[in-house]
Amino acid sequence: FVAYRGQTELLGPLRKIELYEMGWNLKDGLRECLVAAAPYGGPIALLKGHYRRSPSARPQLEIYSSSGLPLASFPWKSGVVKQLGWTVSDDLLCVQEDGTVLVYDLWGGFKRHFSMGNEVSQSQVLETKIFHSPYGTGVAILTGALRFTLATNIDDIKLRRLPEVPGLQEAPSCWAVLTQDRQSKVLVANGSQLFILDNTACTPVTPPGLSPQASSIVHMCVSFSYKYLALLTDSGHVWMGTSNLKEKLSEVDTKIKTPPKQMAWCRRPKSQQPSAVVMWDGLLIVVGECKETIQYHLDDDSVLVPELDGVRIISGTHHELLQEVPGACEEIFKIASMAPGALLLEAHKEYEKESQKADEYLREIKEQSLLSEAVRQCVEAAGHEHEPETQKTLLRAASFGKCFLSNFPPEQFVSMCRDLRVLNAVRDYTVGIPLTHTQFKQMTVQVLIDRLVYRKLYPLAIEVCRYLKTPEYQGVSRVLKHWACYKVQQKEESDEVIAKAVSVKLADAAGISYSEIATKAYESGRTELAIKLLEFEPRSGEQVPLLLKMKKSPLALSKAIESGDTDLVYTVVMYLKNELNRGDFFMMLRNQPVALSLYKQRLEARVALLQSAVDEYYKAKNDFSAKTTEDEMRLLRFQRKLEEEKGEQLVGFSLHDTMTTLLSVGLHKHAEQLYKDFRVPDKRFWWLKLKALAEKEDWEELEKFGKTKKSPVGYLPFVEVCIKHHNKYEAKKYVSKVTPEQKVKAHLAVGDMEGAAEAAIERRNESEISTVLSRCSATTDHLLMERLNRAKATAVKK
Repeated sequence: FVAYRGQTELLGPLRKIELYEMGWNLKDGLRECLVAAAPYGGPIALLKGHYRRSPSARPQLEIYSSSGLPLASFPWKSGVVKQLGWTVSDDLLCVQEDGTVLVYDLWGGFKRHFSMGNEVSQSQVLETKIFHSPYGTGVAILTGALRFTLATNIDDIKLRRLPEVPGLQEAPSCWAVLTQDRQSKVLVANGSQLFILDNTACTPVTPPGLSPQASSIVHMCVSFSYKYLALLTDSGHVWMGTSNLKEKLSEVDTKIKTPPKQMAWCRRPKSQQPSAVVMWDGLLIVVGECKETIQYHLDDDSVLVPELDGVRIISGTHHELLQEVPGACEEIFKIASMAPGALLLEAHKEYEKESQKADEYLREIKEQSLLSEAVRQCVEAAGHEHEPETQKTLLRAASFGKCFLSNFPPEQFVSMCRDLRVLNAVRDYTVGIPLTHTQFKQMTVQVLIDRLVYRKLYPLAIEVCRYLKTPEYQGVSRVLKHWACYKVQQKEESDEVIAKAVSVKLADAAGISYSEIATKAYESGRTELAIKLLEFEPRSGEQVPLLLKMKKSPLALSKAIESGDTDLVYTVVMYLKNELNRGDFFMMLRNQPVALSLYKQRLEARVALLQSAVDEYYKAKNDFSAKTTEDEMRLLRFQRKLEEEKGEQLVGFSLHDTMTTLLSVGLHKHAEQLYKDFRVPDKRFWWLKLKALAEKEDWEELEKFGKTKKSPVGYLPFVEVCIKHHNKYEAKKYVSKVTPEQKVKAHLAVGDMEGAAEAAIERRNESEISTVLSRCSATTDHLLMERLNRAKATAVKK
């Protein structure tokens, strides 16, 4: 522990824990590297040579575990990188100068890219920040035009251009992203002024009680939870308060007026003490509630990584955690502590020495009725310790105290022992995930297992699942499925070897779908391996879709028949009917008598159903229908004839559905024959044909149709369907044919404001004039608006 007495006690006790001696070998440390480390003990990305900018030497992108073990390395061949950052799922984001964001996995594999918009691309990226919000991982960019663009979730890109900052002539001195009320905002400092930018407004704000000596805010940082904010002024004062800028917590003078390299909050959840860390070259200062500061000297270039319960400090040689000492640890370990946990720890030490003092300490705790509290403190403190020996000492003391309690619930003790065993395993140097107990509880077991799987640490993930007794479908089976999907992508081993290894490993696993693993093999170009894996899939319904996807139609049909599921067989038959030509289809059915028989049965059943249908059946299904049994039989004969001639599946369809199908596939003459034979209402037929032609985007045929005779539905529907399918050019052809009552609506639909205004003024209709006015823009249509207002005044008078 660092500093339990003296000036530090006024600030609140702190400790600095060495997590690892870094395994990497960095010749120049972090001096010329762009660095990004993921929270929750995540991986570290370095872009070496980023600041050198030598045309002859390319930067090198390297990814390491938190202990400095290499995971990936490759030369950077793309554009200039402005920022690196990690997503919530440990994917690496590389934001380039042109606004393109490249996404890589933990192993350096390229996944995808996306753009932050044309404006960013044109004006270039000045600064960028990668942040985590309730919606996922977000990216905020300050462009060369001094405007902010924001995307709150990179998995569902919706770009937001934030309002302009008044008076901003150059890059702001500092800015940060806030997440308040499930909305991401940007806090910008322009000199001594602060502004909050949201979707609609730029609002000036003033931190309460900010030192009057400050003429500029030079740095700011937001806490891990986005609840607190720290501001550093050019006078060297650090202001700390709530991020909504309504409450000041403290203000401390650092006595240093040069801008720092980094700032970060160092505050435990539920802590009452504000605490921030400010880093300059070679110096780290911790500021808190009192006026005093704590200083640490740094030997190497370092990077601060904010965490839920502290700050990680990464240098070229070491990886450390700086945090407030948890309350239970402080109570037990501070000098001359008389806390129940401290007395119980001393009692256990004396007991191990076989000293009578153990009884004295125990009696003192019991007299105060604090033995349960003492056990709880020791268990809690053990969870916050990183050294296994200290953990064991505290847990032994807790176990010793439990012996003298008759009704102490064991759950907390047992749960802590399990948690610590898991934490010690993942903190190991070879794994390199230095989670604290607080972070582990926030992260949850499921996310930790996901991270182990992502790092391909399958044996450890399985052991964790078994030890924590995670339900199999969430634990061991899920991990084994991921392992199998990874295994089938390996090119070094033969199909037979991999198929056997997968079947042996997964033999006793519950709830695993071999079809998913086979799909992964197929996507990796190993079709034969996929077929072998499907042999282990007990559910035919899972086998058949993939076999069809792999163009293994005969095998898919055989599997469907073997399953005895008639619905599955019929599904395959209908798929083959659509995929194969008529000759190949019937040839395949002749070779499969069961399938052929089922196909005939289904056809006969549909015919029988149609023959026995009554008027009410059709009325329930459609707006219009064949009216008599004779009509029904005529429709059936028509459908069967078309099926034979055109191959269209129509038997069993209603009149409405038959006509819609014919129009959609371009059989207009047949549709018109139905229209005449069954006396379909004109309006209904025109609507159906109109929509069918528009959906096919057959604009030439639509134009011919519009000229055949006067439309019984008018010509506004022609305009509307063209606009619906994004064809304004075609829509304009029908505007002149629209009735006067619908002229305004038609002109507005095609974006013709002048035409809409002319039509509304000509009709002297106040309502239509108001509609056009509501669509006008004050900046571009002001002359037209004046004209409309005059016409409106005239219309009102009359």
